[in-house]
Amino acid sequence: MRSKVVHLTSVHPPSDIRIFFKECRSLAAAGYEVVLVAPGGKDRFVDGVQVRAITKAARRLERMTKTVWAVYRAAIRERAEIYHLHDPELIPVGLLLSLRGKRVIYDIHEDVPRLILSKYYLPVWVRSFIGNVVEVIETLAARRFSALVSATPHIAKRFRHLNGRVVTVQNFPLLGELADDTPATSWQRREAAVAYIGTIMVSRSIREMVGALGLLPENRAAELLLAGTYFPESLRDEVIELPGWERVRELGFLDRRAVKQALGRARAGLVLLYPEPNYVYAKPIKMFEYMAAGIPVIASDFPLLREIVEGADCGRLVDPLDPHAIADAIEYLLGYPEKAEEMGRNGRRAVEERYNWENEERKLLALYRELLSKSS
Repeated sequence: MRSKVVHLTSVHPPSDIRIFFKECRSLAAAGYEVVLVAPGGKDRFVDGVQVRAITKAARRLERMTKTVWAVYRAAIRERAEIYHLHDPELIPVGLLLSLRGKRVIYDIHEDVPRLILSKYYLPVWVRSFIGNVVEVIETLAARRFSALVSATPHIAKRFRHLNGRVVTVQNFPLLGELADDTPATSWQRREAAVAYIGTIMVSRSIREMVGALGLLPENRAAELLLAGTYFPESLRDEVIELPGWERVRELGFLDRRAVKQALGRARAGLVLLYPEPNYVYAKPIKMFEYMAAGIPVIASDFPLLREIVEGADCGRLVDPLDPHAIADAIEYLLGYPEKAEEMGRNGRRAVEERYNWENEERKLLALYRELLSKSS
């Protein structure tokens, strides 16, 4: 009889890349009966995973009350052997399941207390207070859970003294998902374009990216393929007024197939995070997706990212707050296509050898085997 495991989220959509495409599908392929409880959509069976849809909340307060309660009720109906949480607001659900004698894994995607400090729309004292409260809650709850999964080694360090079973499962790309299907296609046939794919935010340098386009020589053919949604939505009204916007081509929100197509047209990918506590130690998935797609990266010059980019010789590092530095990097990669193509190949090789989900999957499956072995 197959072991049943349930992944729980009140925040992420059923199609979340880390939760569904990587963790749930890997577990299903390994022979587990996998259920994903998530807001939005409808019940369905996809790639060996049973999706249990709950109502998506219209407001944050409703999500943190009604949706959390709905997740808990759905969880106990499943009678699973392992429950895997993906959101800090589900910590109470995890504690209640632990009291019922269930094995509970808390998956820590972000360093949430530091992330809260970057919420500029909140007053400083509010950010500090909420961040401290979340840190206390996570610290107390971490001791009660069967295991913790961290998305980065930096996050893992924070919890190792709290729980004897902390496993780092990094959010690296699937090997076969974004690779160019036609490697014989000439690099020169790609567009004179760089790409940004992800949430469009001030702290991810949207102003600086557009400003950099405005600094490029008029005779330099260059575009920014901009894919994603704005946060907040009003941000678009600001950036369309910036010099350089005429070189931006908006693609909107893209599904995974369209992401691959967009990266197949570009000659570089931008991952320009502000020097904030949550970002300096992050390993942004988009950077590794650009590498997996075989294009060089233009990334923030943080020590951790420098180690990766310089180690693989797969791109250029810049000050994310300096549009001139970003413009110089774009000019270099568009102006020297042979070097850009070589960097793209280097990045792809690094993903194949090290930075891929297939390597991380083994750690996740080993943790599940260990928990079920102790359970039996």
